[in-house]
Amino acid sequence: MDPEVSVMLHCAPSQGLEEHQIRVEMSSRFNRRSAPEVERHVETVWKDRVTREPWLFNGAKFRLHSAELSTSTPSVAGDEAAHSETAERQNQLAAHEAEEASLTPVLTSSADAECCRASTKETPRDANAVSLRKPSEHREVVLSLQLGLTCYKDFLGTNWSQEAVSLQRRGEVEFGDPQAFLAQPLGVGAVLVTSDGQVVLLRRSRRVAEAAGLLDIPGGHPEPKAVCQGVSEEAINVDLMQGCERAVVAELFSSVCAEVRDEVNVPLSFLSAPVLMGIALNHTSSGRPSAEFYVRCSLTMEDVKDFYWRGGPEAHESTDIVFLSKGEMLQLDESASLWSELCPSAKGAVLLYQLVRPDGV
Repeated sequence: MDPEVSVMLHCAPSQGLEEHQIRVEMSSRFNRRSAPEVERHVETVWKDRVTREPWLFNGAKFRLHSAELSTSTPSVAGDEAAHSETAERQNQLAAHEAEEASLTPVLTSSADAECCRASTKETPRDANAVSLRKPSEHREVVLSLQLGLTCYKDFLGTNWSQEAVSLQRRGEVEFGDPQAFLAQPLGVGAVLVTSDGQVVLLRRSRRVAEAAGLLDIPGGHPEPKAVCQGVSEEAINVDLMQGCERAVVAELFSSVCAEVRDEVNVPLSFLSAPVLMGIALNHTSSGRPSAEFYVRCSLTMEDVKDFYWRGGPEAHESTDIVFLSKGEMLQLDESASLWSELCPSAKGAVLLYQLVRPDGV
C-alpha cells in the first residue's frame, strides 16, 4: 500500500453520491483545537513564509472533522425538494449558458440568510444526459459531513509544518484524535472523463509549492467566502453559516467544476453534475482530506486538449495535459511506472475510481 495516500471513505455500494445525498453540520466544535504554544508556532511559520513569499494571502477553508455514511428513508417532502432543486438548477444553467463565453459564474441567493449564497460557481447539469445513479426505492444512502472552519495559515503551521507529527501525537494523547490540532482543510478533485473515454491529468508546474512536476487531477478547495458573500475572509465564522448548510453542500459540488473550468479551460456547460466517489487522505501533508468526484465531459479528448492549450485562468499551475483511458485507470497501481509520477491527490482519486466505478465499467 502506498504510504502517501489512503482512502478514508468510499461510496462504492451506490456507485457514488449526488448532491442531494450529502448532509452538512457546521459547528465551531469541529474547528481544530488550539493551545498557546501551537498558535505561537503557527504565527512564526506564517510570518516566515510571507517574508519569503510576500504575495501569499490567508483565506478561510472548510475543515473536515468527520464523515459518516448511513441510510435514510426519503420523505415525500424531501423528494419534492430534491426535484425542485433540480428544476431550479436546470433553469439557472440555461441562464448561465448565455454568459458562458466570458466564463462569468452565476450567483444564486439562498433564502436561509442574507449572507448565504447557494454558490458563486454553479454545478452544471447536462439536460440530455442519463443519470448513472440508481433510483432510490425505500432507503437512500446519505453522507453526513461535520465541518468547521480553518485557513491557509493554519494549514501551513500544522499539516504542512515540521511539527505535524508531534502535533498528531499530542492530539492523540489529549483528545484521542491525532488530527485534533491540525487544520485539515477539505479539498476537492475531479476524475474528468471525456466523451471518448479518456481521463484528464495535468502536469503540475515546477513553480508550484506542492507536488511540483507531478501529474494531478483538476482540483482545489471549496471556499467559505462563496457561501458568505460580502464578508471579509477574516470575518467569516461558523455562526454566519448556520442555516446555510445546503449552500455549503452546493459549494462543495460546484467548486470542483469551477476548478475544471479554471485549470483545464473547459466551459461549465460541457460538464455533468459531479458524483462524489469518496474522501482520500494525503499523508505527505499529515492526512489532509480531499473529496474526489467523477465528472463527465461532453467534449472529446481532442476538444479538451484544444481548450486547454488556449489557456484558462489558472493555466500557470500546469505545463501539460495527459490522457489515460478508463481501462488504464482501472489497471493503474504501484507496479506501474506512471504511478511514481502521480501526486498523492491523483493517487487517491485513482484508488476511489477503482473502488467505486461510478461509470459502471
